[in-house]
Formats: sequence, structure tokens, C-alpha cells
Amino acid sequence: MGDARDTAILILAAGQGTRMKSRRAKVLHELCGRPLLGYPLALAESQDPARTFVVVGRDAEEVQQAFTGRAEFVLQAEQRGTGHAVLQAQPKLRDFEGDLLILYADVPLLRDESIARMRQLKEESGAGLVMLSSPEPLPGLVVRDAAGQVQRILERTDASPEELATLREGNTGVYLADADLVWEALSRVDDQNEQGEIYLTDIVEFAVTEGRGVEALLLEDANDCLGVNTRGELAAAAAVLRGRICQQLMTEGVTIVDPEHTYIDVGVRVGRDSLIEPGCVIQGETVLGEGVHVKPHCHIESSRLDADVVIGPSAHLRPGTHLGRGVRIGNFVEVKNSDLGPGVKADHLSYIGDADVAAGASFGCGAITVNYDWEAKHRTRVGEGANVGCNANLIAPVEVGAHSAVAAGSTVTGDIPEGALAVGRARQRNIEGWVSRRSRKKNKRES
Repeated sequence: MGDARDTAILILAAGQGTRMKSRRAKVLHELCGRPLLGYPLALAESQDPARTFVVVGRDAEEVQQAFTGRAEFVLQAEQRGTGHAVLQAQPKLRDFEGDLLILYADVPLLRDESIARMRQLKEESGAGLVMLSSPEPLPGLVVRDAAGQVQRILERTDASPEELATLREGNTGVYLADADLVWEALSRVDDQNEQGEIYLTDIVEFAVTEGRGVEALLLEDANDCLGVNTRGELAAAAAVLRGRICQQLMTEGVTIVDPEHTYIDVGVRVGRDSLIEPGCVIQGETVLGEGVHVKPHCHIESSRLDADVVIGPSAHLRPGTHLGRGVRIGNFVEVKNSDLGPGVKADHLSYIGDADVAAGASFGCGAITVNYDWEAKHRTRVGEGANVGCNANLIAPVEVGAHSAVAAGSTVTGDIPEGALAVGRARQRNIEGWVSRRSRKKNKRES
């Protein structure tokens, strides 16, 4: 980008998050499969920073544990405002002479293109501070002079009715500034206000007064700076992000019939010519190959599907599932922690858990692997081309030989040799006249 200056990144994540009304720290709440703090951290990593800091407060140990190795952490033990939070990193950056980029853990939708534009603007303008602004009003409003130059940030609570009517540009709080400017400004800002806090926004007016130059880069999409403080805002951010995820997949050759009603996590990968129908939830680090067809109302969690797999409708793939090429999983089938080879079929109402199934095997309606003995999970192995009949129970650990068959209604407790038919059910016994005798006894009791 032509910017030779080093950049240190500071992510503020120390807020109490009281409006979430949660036992967990706000920054650990998930958005499309990733904790909120994971988004600015990923953004920071894309900038190749000299150092990255996260200022933590509530549940600091839990937050640090969740993101170990991805940043340095500093503690804001006492909540005294955003400026005070930034100052907690000053001792570790005392000799740093580059730029400081300030981000927020609860602003997850900001894109790296915006940061790249901020860096370019700072380099070209020579400004001491570049701020990111929103096309919609925010709690802080950007005040410009007649020439359009930024003068200061005005809090909405302090604005007059006339100012509220005319000031429409919002302050996102995202700043890229000379590090020495930030420290000098914050050293001169006091906490003589109603909240007794040190406001980071005051550095803007300080930079203007000192002639250091301030530029504001206006976002094209206000959703980029959407803050998450409540459960409702978390849902709103998820809706925006899901739309972005679906749009990106469609540009890559995936057909999504109804993006508004398709729920795909940020870590999911989908191959071209795949078709995803409405009501599907695809989560975790799931990978779908090319030509996969996901029928309506399927739920896929951290699974891998090879090319030309068809699943659903209303199928459930739980974590650890791998479906080989051309596998067909039908309605109300659940697969968990299993490896199904190419061409395996389980068309309806089956459960396949902790199983290794070779190519071409099939499961009839209601067939299940019984994998749990109340103490441990056990695996089932099904050989190539084996056929498991309807309503069969495979009691693990058990091995079904290649090209063998299991008769419908059987309960299998032992291994089946290759090519054999297993019949594991009680002999049928018909009791003649039982229904009429039962009816006579019932009528006699009721009379």
C-alpha cells in the first residue's frame, strides 16, 4: 500500500456488556459461528501489524483463553471510558513511533477495504489522524466547518435540536493516528464530566487545535460500523453478515435459492454448482464440494461433503461427518462422527453414528447403529456393497462384511461374514383368536 510506517492495533474489549443481560462476556457471544472479538482480530491480522493488543475487562481470563496466541492482552481493571482503555496499552508502546489503529470488539462488520482506504488517505494527506465516519447519525456526531474540514466530535446528548437536525455524519470511533498524537492528546484530556471518564473522542478536537490535520473517511455502508450492544443488535448484525456470506458464495458459482432464509456460518466453504435450498443451517468449519445438493431444512455441523452429495430434506449431519462422492442422505436421517464412502445411501429415518461405511453400502428405512452403552461410544464398520435392511439395529462394536446383508427387523450383535445374510429376530408366533378373546374380557369388565 506504500505506507512504510509500522502500525500497532488496539482492540477495545473491556466493556461490561450489561445490555446483553448475559452471564458471558459480550465479546464471546457468537456471530455466524465466530465470537464477536474474532472479527476485529481477523481484521487486525489482515493488516500485518507490528503488534496487536486487546484491552480486556470483564471475564478477562476467559477472553484471553479463547484467543490465546492471537494478541497481547492488557487489563482495564477500572472502567473509566474509552480514552482510559487506550491508555492501558501505553506502557507497552512507549517507544513505538508508528501509527495506532483503534478498533472495537463489538463492531464486527468492518471490512479490511475500509482500513486500507484509511491508511492510504493518511499517507496521501499527511494527516495526524484519520477517522472513519458513518453516513448515519451515531451517538457521536462529526462537526465540520464551512470548508468541510473536521473540527470536533459532538455527543448527541449535548447537541441542540438544530444540530441534531443538521448533523447527519456519525463518528464510528475507529481512528488511525500517529501514536505520539494519541498519547499526547490523552495526557491532556481530563475526566471532569458527568461520567468521570476519559473520552477518546476528545483527541479529534485536540489534533485540530494542534494543527496535526484530521481527515474523516465516510463509509459507503452504515452496516460496516454496526455496533452490537444488545441481543437485538446481535441478530441485526447476523442478518447483515449472512447476506454477505450468501452473496459471496453466489458470486463464486453457488446457487442459493432463498438467501434470506439460509443460515451459513463464516467458516463454511462451498464448491461451485452446489445448490442450497431454503431453511438450511450450515455451521462450523463445514466444507461442501462441487455439485452438492442440500435440500430444504437440513442442518449441517462441521462436516465434509465431497462432490455430488445429495442430502435432505430435513437431514442432520453432526460434527465429524464425512460423506464421500455421490452419497445420498434422505429425509430425517442423522449422521454423526462417521465416514461414509462413495455412493452410500441412507434415504430415510435412519441414524448412523460412529460408523465407518465402505463404498456402495445402503441403509433401509429406520436402520440404526447402536453406538452407546451408557458408558462409552463404540464404532460400527460396514463393508463395501453391504445392504442393511429396514428397522435393523447394529449393536456396536460390530462389523458387517462386504457384500453381506442384514434382514429387515434384525438386531445384530455379532460380526457378519462377507457375503452372508444376517437374520437376528425372534420367530413370529400367531395366536389365533386373541383379538376376540381380549374384546370379550374388556366388555365383561365394563358391564
